[in-house]
Amino acid sequence: MLDYYNVLDMLGDEEKQAQSSARAFLEAEAAPTIADFWERGEFPKHLIPKLGDMGYLGANLPAEYGAAGVSSASYGLIMYELERIDSGLRSFAGVQSALVMYPIYSYGSEEQRRQYLPRLASGEMVGCFGLTEHEGGSDPGAMRTTARKDGESYVLDGSKMWITNGSIADVALIWALDDDGVTRGFLVPTDTPGFTANKIERKMSMRASVTSELVMNECRVPGSALLPSVRGLRGPLSCLTQARYGITWGALGAAEAVYQDALDFAQSRHTFGKPIASRQLVQDKLVDMVADHTRGLLLCWRLAALKDRGKMNFAQVSLAKRENVRAALNAARSAREILGGSGIVLDHPSIRHMLNLETVDTYEGTHDIHTLILGRDLTGYNALD
Repeated sequence: MLDYYNVLDMLGDEEKQAQSSARAFLEAEAAPTIADFWERGEFPKHLIPKLGDMGYLGANLPAEYGAAGVSSASYGLIMYELERIDSGLRSFAGVQSALVMYPIYSYGSEEQRRQYLPRLASGEMVGCFGLTEHEGGSDPGAMRTTARKDGESYVLDGSKMWITNGSIADVALIWALDDDGVTRGFLVPTDTPGFTANKIERKMSMRASVTSELVMNECRVPGSALLPSVRGLRGPLSCLTQARYGITWGALGAAEAVYQDALDFAQSRHTFGKPIASRQLVQDKLVDMVADHTRGLLLCWRLAALKDRGKMNFAQVSLAKRENVRAALNAARSAREILGGSGIVLDHPSIRHMLNLETVDTYEGTHDIHTLILGRDLTGYNALD
């Protein structure tokens, strides 16, 4: 693992083992074929039960619900190693863990926890998270999806867009406005009449990830589908904080992948009688990559410590997501430049990571949205008003 400041030395044996075992597993099971899946625009579904067997789904949730119960740093390192292979793998596991399992654990009934969490942890069941809408984007307060109370049931109407795992999910966590206009969460089996998931095609980013539109037309679910312990946007926004935490680690895995690709190429590629690694401008790019990765890893290490102590707040996560993802994207662009013509083919991972990171930079809060979140936290003024 790229670790210029020996950050792993500040972690325990559990965390080190989580990282090394994840790297060995993913190098053997995912790395050899991921470019082919990406090129075909296909998610490697055969890995889902294997990810479950390894304990990578909901890894930081309690063992009593079938999860691994690891520390926040171990969870982050797993996300790091997943995204070092491809952002699509980290996105799958992150959605399953932070956006589906976390809210069921935090806001669900005990019956819901027992029904869903063990099956989601094993990979027997896949979940998705329906918050974003066509017209809403970064403004979840513009939600139009409704949940109308009808006797002992709720009837959902509306649509969600850019939903990871949507077309392969067995259950969707849908956020909708109840009769009082309050945001509530509903666990909707995807075989419910009136529920449709349409896979989004022709993507040039996150191609080894399933992205879908969800449509609900008179989709009736029982009252027991409602998450009972949360009301308002606090629910989905708290889930996004969990997901963004995983992204802060994952993006650095992608940064390592493109740095190593660029370094290996620069040391072997000769021009004018010398390896291009000896050129000042190439070294400048490589140094920037390592400097940004090192800063990012220190941010992640500190966030993990705060998270385990219950001291992490959403603005701190926004800072790390903003900085680490943009740093990884810039590293991928620089790697592509170092590789020259070789940088546009899938024989090298840099172009794949670069295109994926364009999406990672956008979802779970754009760079600009996180800037505004931080600006509000620092000044007390909401620039969106």
